[in-house]
Amino acid sequence: MARMYSRKKGKSGSTNPLELKKKFWVGYKENEIEGLVVKLAKQGMTASLIGLVLRDSYGIPNVHVMIKKSITQILKEKELSQEIPEDLLSLLKKEAKVIKHFEKNKQDKDALRGLQLTESKVKRLSKYYKRVGRIPKNWTYDPAKVGLLIS
Repeated sequence: MARMYSRKKGKSGSTNPLELKKKFWVGYKENEIEGLVVKLAKQGMTASLIGLVLRDSYGIPNVHVMIKKSITQILKEKELSQEIPEDLLSLLKKEAKVIKHFEKNKQDKDALRGLQLTESKVKRLSKYYKRVGRIPKNWTYDPAKVGLLIS
């Protein structure tokens, strides 16, 4: 949250380490880390969740630093990546929740505004992914079919 009078952000919060080099205390080799990523992906985890599990359970602080490839690059090489990118999918899930809430509570104007903001984020992100080639050019966003797309 911003400070009241100075319009600046607070000082607290986590920061990434300054030195991006291999940590000596990590006991895994490159091929073992790739194997862990593939194993977790086959269990149905997303790339961000794989990173959290590797950090918390296996003690691997940063996959990219350790093997010079990101988790999404590893998943693409092994053909385990999702059709729809993870951030777009999470926005679609959020939108489905807001639509479900708004159907029960028609008078909730804050939810309507949140729905409008989420829809605009989905449209902007899908436009970017079409341009880059991560999703097909003929992929269309339809708010009525969001629930079907997620499940």
